[in-house]
Amino acid sequence: MSVDVGPSDVEHAPRRKAPGDVSSASVRAISDHFDGKRFYNPTLPKNFSAVTGAYKVIFEKRGWWPSFVRNEALPRMPETLGRSDIAVTFVNHATFLIQAPGVNILTDPVWSKRASPFQWIGPRRVRQPGLKLEDLPNIDLILISNNHYDHLDIEALKKLNERFKPKVCVAEGDKELVESTGLRDVTELDWWQGAQISSQIKVTFAPTQHFSARGLFDRQRSLWGSYMIRCLGHLIYFGGDSGYSTHFSEIKNRLGSPDVAFLGIGAYEPRWFMRPMHMNPAEAVKAHVDLGSKQSIGMHMGTFRMSTEAIDQPQVDLKMALLKAGIPESKFLTLHEGETRIYGFD
Repeated sequence: MSVDVGPSDVEHAPRRKAPGDVSSASVRAISDHFDGKRFYNPTLPKNFSAVTGAYKVIFEKRGWWPSFVRNEALPRMPETLGRSDIAVTFVNHATFLIQAPGVNILTDPVWSKRASPFQWIGPRRVRQPGLKLEDLPNIDLILISNNHYDHLDIEALKKLNERFKPKVCVAEGDKELVESTGLRDVTELDWWQGAQISSQIKVTFAPTQHFSARGLFDRQRSLWGSYMIRCLGHLIYFGGDSGYSTHFSEIKNRLGSPDVAFLGIGAYEPRWFMRPMHMNPAEAVKAHVDLGSKQSIGMHMGTFRMSTEAIDQPQVDLKMALLKAGIPESKFLTLHEGETRIYGFD
């Protein structure tokens, strides 16, 4: 399948030019989430800082995490899929392999030992990826939601480029970083911009409430977001990283309700610090309802210890939140790393 996307294939949302910007396309337009220098969340105070009081977290009580967990599931790589079938394999954290007839998509591919700029310090994985990188089928498209190390893994991207030369969609401001891996077919997207991947597949970049940074001096220099994938007439939503806000209802109103949604349910404690950036399971259930999702799958838990809740607390809290909301557990579930589910849509 062809995944070539040229400039004419990217649909641009209406944007205002920055003062003095009369000719240079390289100057980003001022908008409700870009002030001319940095991106920001229109749903949070303009002076919001994701690191304010971060040092206080070291004094918080921490739930139990093991040093190693053995994966319980084995992936299934279907040789053939029915025209209305979509196969989903949970690799780890926010990495999913999404397969439909004629196309294989990876979200936020992370295979490195640590979610860190260094491989000797920083959040270390407690389990192996549920699917080995060398066991992947041909990858046509990679979707990257933000530039944090647990979502944008440079070494993994280099290996994926060597094997597959895939098309990549990234948030505005991350193209140069991703191209440094050798990848060349990279499309930057602002919120509400769409890229037509093929006659049957289109992705639209949508808002989330989060932030960006890979170091001390680049905060908010690139955007963050989520993806709505229209695939063979069906909608798949990859939520990336996000706190709970009104954008989920807006996504439903503008793009429709997804058949399958991947929503973060981990890295949410302590709430005084994590609330703006990461949903807890109860908020993820609200997002599930706001989106009108037919089937939601939890993610962003169980691989890297990035917060203070115990490793199994997201699943416990999700079960309680669903019970309280009167929603069957089958409508919002979690997969074991390496587990494959095939959904048939008529």
